[in-house]
Amino acid sequence: MGSPGRGLVLVVEDEAAIAELAALYLKRDGFGVHVEPDGGKALEAVRRLKPVAVVLDIGLSGMDGIEICKALRAAGDWTPVLFVTARDDELDRLLGLEIGADDYLTKPFSPRELAARVRTVLRRASGATPAPSALTVGGARVDLTSRRAWAGETEISLTSTEFDLLTHLLRHPGQVLSRDQLLSAVWGYAAAAGTRTVDVHVAQLRAKLGASSPIRTVRGIGYAADPA
Repeated sequence: MGSPGRGLVLVVEDEAAIAELAALYLKRDGFGVHVEPDGGKALEAVRRLKPVAVVLDIGLSGMDGIEICKALRAAGDWTPVLFVTARDDELDRLLGLEIGADDYLTKPFSPRELAARVRTVLRRASGATPAPSALTVGGARVDLTSRRAWAGETEISLTSTEFDLLTHLLRHPGQVLSRDQLLSAVWGYAAAAGTRTVDVHVAQLRAKLGASSPIRTVRGIGYAADPA
């Protein structure tokens, strides 16, 4: 498994060469690693090992990565998930984000980038945020200490990425933020990831916030959180 100084990462990947390379670089980064090649056993592995993050191949035989992620989220398990996909269809990748994944990489990928993405996802999920301890814009409210969010008086469940995207918008009320700015600030990397990623997460936030959403689209530029 490796020495889990930074926590255990579960790598669910049925291609042995890819799994070994991912494990090697994650271990170099100080993570413990458990590789699970069987998609059908991945859910049990998450429950048993309680990893800090899951690197999840979409194209697994049997139970595929999207089914696994759906099952985790349906059970209230919001362990950060980073999808790995060999599919060159954007819709496949966006579907992964819509059902609760925190990030994705397309094969072939740099194992260094994989390790960096895992660090970024965990940093977003760590809750290490400065004062103030809470932010409210319009009907949306977040508690930065507990990493909880509300739409009006109703608490809502957000992925770590959704929480950080909402928080970043609420930190800059009324300010128009470009998609590239949001990618850099929230995801920690530049536009090579594709600005469509931002659009999908904003759509998910709006769906969860409902009528309480303060997020406004600025056509051709990006988004802003408008005070009521």
